[in-house]
Amino acid sequence: MRRADRLFELVTLLRGRRLAVTGRALAEALEVSLRTVYRDIADLQAQGVPIAGEAGVGYRLSPDFDLPPLMFSRAEVMALLVGGRLAQAFTDPALAAAARSAEAKIRAILDDRLLAEADALPYRAPVIPSDAAMRARHQAIREACEARRKLRLDYRDASGEPSSRTVWPLGLIAWTGRWTLMAWCETRQDYRNFRFDRIERMETLAEVFPQRPDRSLAHYLAGLGAP
Repeated sequence: MRRADRLFELVTLLRGRRLAVTGRALAEALEVSLRTVYRDIADLQAQGVPIAGEAGVGYRLSPDFDLPPLMFSRAEVMALLVGGRLAQAFTDPALAAAARSAEAKIRAILDDRLLAEADALPYRAPVIPSDAAMRARHQAIREACEARRKLRLDYRDASGEPSSRTVWPLGLIAWTGRWTLMAWCETRQDYRNFRFDRIERMETLAEVFPQRPDRSLAHYLAGLGAP
């Protein structure tokens, strides 16, 4: 990686975090030595980039700092287009509309060669009308996650046993082609996964659940050893 590209990537890594990032974590992400990270941080600070922190503690970029417009590589453009098509087919109507809008903006800045490559992408993810109810459920669950609103579920597990639960919706996870809600279950006092297609009835409650680091998507995934 060229040094200019590495410095840009370093700023991008810092810009995407609300909390301080250690030098060691940055070094691992950039695949360089810790000494190189310290030197790059010092150079960026000398150029006026508002990075706060110090070696051994961590670094944080001022939230007011903005980057110049991004230039994507060919592979990055194709990845964004494929991701947008998957969002249209497998998420919910609101995200699908945002994905269509984003695709139009991406295509508007492509040259003729890249447009031809975009049109020739082998990926297809058709939107199936019969999936409309599941996409509506997807949107309701996503919005409950974002608003931290509790959900009341009537659920039937793999053996057909019914149950009613009040849960804290924490994340939407795709396991081998099926969407599941990852939640904190008040009944079990533990994390539980609920397949969308096994939810028989769902109600979004007015009650908002608190933010707790020990009951979060990040905490759950860390327990699985997931990144």
